[in-house]
Amino acid sequence: MLDQKLQTLIVVAEERNFTRAAEKLNLTQPAVSHQIKELEIEFGTQIFIRRKGDVILTPSGELILGYAKRWQAMEQKLRQEIKDFEQRKVNLKVGITHTAESNLTTEIVSQFLNNHKEISITMITDKTAKLIEMVENYQLDFAIVDQRINNKLNYHQLDTDYLVCVLNNDSPLVNKQIVTLEELKKERLILRLPSSSTRIQFDASLETIGESITNFNVILEADNIATIKELVRKNMGVSILAKSACINDARRNKLTILPIENLSLVRKTYLVYPKDFFYHDYIHELSKIYRQISQEREE
Repeated sequence: MLDQKLQTLIVVAEERNFTRAAEKLNLTQPAVSHQIKELEIEFGTQIFIRRKGDVILTPSGELILGYAKRWQAMEQKLRQEIKDFEQRKVNLKVGITHTAESNLTTEIVSQFLNNHKEISITMITDKTAKLIEMVENYQLDFAIVDQRINNKLNYHQLDTDYLVCVLNNDSPLVNKQIVTLEELKKERLILRLPSSSTRIQFDASLETIGESITNFNVILEADNIATIKELVRKNMGVSILAKSACINDARRNKLTILPIENLSLVRKTYLVYPKDFFYHDYIHELSKIYRQISQEREE
């Protein structure tokens, strides 16, 4: 069980105030202060810096807090797995990016659940960096992401994807085989947010050839891919998205997708999971389902 002093540390860090933390923990303020002092003695370092009205973590405190949260998550996970085992059930917490949310993921999860009546899934959507952090801290069992940014985890490649230009079917560019950057500069762009992996990749690709996003007419930035595609369908502009997120729309003749000249826009899709993940068979099964559905779509 997580040490009470570490639980107190987590709450103080959240509240940034000893008195509020004490109220939340149903302890006295001196008791909270004493527990933090004991931790500082145990670790031989100062954990908090007191300021007027609040407290902030020292660098050492940040490090200790990170481990405390990880231990807390592991304890919660252990309790849940014991409960699931006794009830012959398994609950998996799965993270997906907004791009993954728009491609094959829902079909894969549906088929996987049909194969395993004993499994339930809690799905969380966020940016790649946040999802990988949650996997590392055992807040997620695994995630579907499009970057490798933490070598402490296992990565299983699912697919190779790439960014494309997404156009309204009435655009004068639809009869072309490829879109040039000069042609894109004349269009109104509807893009993902700058913090999204799609946008980061596009901006970085421009920089490698001496271009900048500031040279383009970006009229709108949005986080929701479905919203972006709907705006393109209404001929409000063109977009840059992962092919996997809009291939179905293209096949149904709702949108047109074209490659972009002179840009390296290849990206890979991974299942990322902790090295001590217990259900390795599930990873291989999900990968197999992904390949099967991908092949069916290509036929």
